[in-house]
Amino acid sequence: MSLRSGIPFPTFPSIEVGPINLMTFGIFVALGVLAGIYVAARRNERFGIPRGETERVAIILVVIGFIGARLLWVATHWSDIDSPLDIIAVWDGGLQFTGGFITAILVAPLVTRRWPKDRRWELLDGAVLGLAVGQMIGRLGCVAVGEHLGGPTDFFLGWTYTGGVVIEGPLEEGVTYHNAALYEFLWLIPIILVLLYLDRRKVPAGVMAGTFAVMYGLFRFLTDFVRINDRTLYGLTGAQYMTIVLTLFGVFVIWYSLRRARMDRSEPEGEVVAGVRSDDAPSA
Repeated sequence: MSLRSGIPFPTFPSIEVGPINLMTFGIFVALGVLAGIYVAARRNERFGIPRGETERVAIILVVIGFIGARLLWVATHWSDIDSPLDIIAVWDGGLQFTGGFITAILVAPLVTRRWPKDRRWELLDGAVLGLAVGQMIGRLGCVAVGEHLGGPTDFFLGWTYTGGVVIEGPLEEGVTYHNAALYEFLWLIPIILVLLYLDRRKVPAGVMAGTFAVMYGLFRFLTDFVRINDRTLYGLTGAQYMTIVLTLFGVFVIWYSLRRARMDRSEPEGEVVAGVRSDDAPSA
């Protein structure tokens, strides 16, 4: 077998810094979280939401999201669990983003319950922009440890294995394989550009969040077909079933946000500043 048309990349599951052995998956996830919170906080400041409030909400949702992402991964990879420690061993990889995102969405109304509705939607829009950036960075951690792989391919964006320890294998050096994590890193770039475009257009609050849910859900649903190491039910992975829910949720959010905006224009209440009514501002 000789398929060498892809992107050459050796795995590096750890980095030695003197006597310390750093796990690259954890490093990229941490960098993604920090970058995502920074992007969301900077964006939300333009809408009068204090940076500290965004950071507080983001940290809570990140923790909740990690729990949801890990639980879904464990549920869909139960055969890989050999001991209780394996359930929490996120440093070795193993997070299902769709589970984390949906869990965070379900908890978000509780975390932001003190905020007026419009502010909550603006906060969510900023959060998904930061989430997309953080997810893109975090996926490099999956690439670094050789996770979310598919079969051999001659696709020019495939991942040519050039050596190193992998989570999913065995692999043959010099052969190009589908790499769903690498594909996700690449298609998150246009998603981020679309979100930035919508942000500049000042679309109604919530449209950005819904657009992200729809785009991510569709791309992730299609990408998962290249995976060969995930268990399936009726031909679909657990993540694909979750992306169906995510996409439908996104369509609903876009419809609801546009409908709410039309109603606000027909029945104005208070002065509108940067997309938020003055009578919706939180009291001091």
